[in-house]
Amino acid sequence: MKEMLEAAKAAKGEVAGLTTEQKNAALNAMADVLLARQDAILDANALDMASAKEHISPVMLDRLKLTKERIAGMAQGIREVTALPDPVGRILQTHTREDGLEIQKVSVPMGVIAIIYESRPNVTSDAAALALKSGNVCVLRSGKEAFRSANAIVDALRSGLRSVGVTENAVNLVQDTSRESAAALMTAGGYIDLLIPRGGAGLINACVSTATVPCIATGTGICHVYVEKSADLNMALNIVENAKTSRPSVCNAEEVLLVDKAIAPKFLPMLYKRLVTGRERAVELRLDETAAAIIPGKKAGEKDFDTEFLDYILAVKCVEDVKEAVAHIAAHSTGHSEAIVTRSPEAERYFTANVDSAAVYVNASTRFTDGGEFGLGCEMGISTQKLHARGPMGLQELTTYKYIIHGNGHIR
Repeated sequence: MKEMLEAAKAAKGEVAGLTTEQKNAALNAMADVLLARQDAILDANALDMASAKEHISPVMLDRLKLTKERIAGMAQGIREVTALPDPVGRILQTHTREDGLEIQKVSVPMGVIAIIYESRPNVTSDAAALALKSGNVCVLRSGKEAFRSANAIVDALRSGLRSVGVTENAVNLVQDTSRESAAALMTAGGYIDLLIPRGGAGLINACVSTATVPCIATGTGICHVYVEKSADLNMALNIVENAKTSRPSVCNAEEVLLVDKAIAPKFLPMLYKRLVTGRERAVELRLDETAAAIIPGKKAGEKDFDTEFLDYILAVKCVEDVKEAVAHIAAHSTGHSEAIVTRSPEAERYFTANVDSAAVYVNASTRFTDGGEFGLGCEMGISTQKLHARGPMGLQELTTYKYIIHGNGHIR
């Protein structure tokens, strides 16, 4: 580990000094080799899938699985980063004093960014591409379930870097998937400039509580959809179904549905038909007392409104109005993404003004909280904190700034 960290630190200057053209050439080469080695990557992924299928759910297996189409999407994601503006060297602010001293605030790379993630192999290429384009070195530490896949991907990416004369130490993968390796990154002061954990609540909490290096919490997603009494109910059904079932294993999937009591007797039977009896893969509904009096389902337990299910499970609660909905979200949300379905301008204003989450939707699914969907290219994660990044983290969020001052013999 120490040897890798020293190599990463040594590569900082070279990577930070790459021109936009050099970075884009390296990214295109990385995408080319990723595609050229897809058979080897798929073979490695098959081994990961075989090892994992005995102890993780089918939904989580979907996160781990790679296909030729998904690898093509990963390569395309890298190429899309080349089309984005270079975030390094931007003049953010200029102030010229009366005596002629010019003070500029200029964007610069973070340095070495460590990313600890779990069972999504695509994070490997996304993180590497964003780190390189923003002038950073990355140190990746995957979960054990995805290690073979991640290793094959990193081998391809490093080969791409070498082919255009860029140091392969711009992209590094920790070869140890134990808790000790994660803890070592969390406390690698002097080597790691920024730590970004991506995964479940246990990983996030461990990083936040243990890390002695700067850390951005890409929090878990207990995302809410609130169907307000004025809502178009067919629109609401479409949004709820999409937010819950299009890919339930991701952090922007809906976990809690809030419904105004005034429309619950009409809307909930429609919901039951859409999500339970009308689907081949039924959603398990966990209902509060009011909802349970209207439709069949499992009684909601004490923790169901505080759980990121990442599965075909949806907690349902009936509320009096938008104020109670917002209060519930404030008490139970992780600050990721929340949506209101409404035709009331007043309810919309109250909801958007008072819900304190990274992404707040009006008449749209929470599934759009994603760097690609937000026009950022691929993303490093979804930050649920407020400093220094919030929401999908793209290139700009992977830079910091310094002041450059131009004088002409100025003294004070």
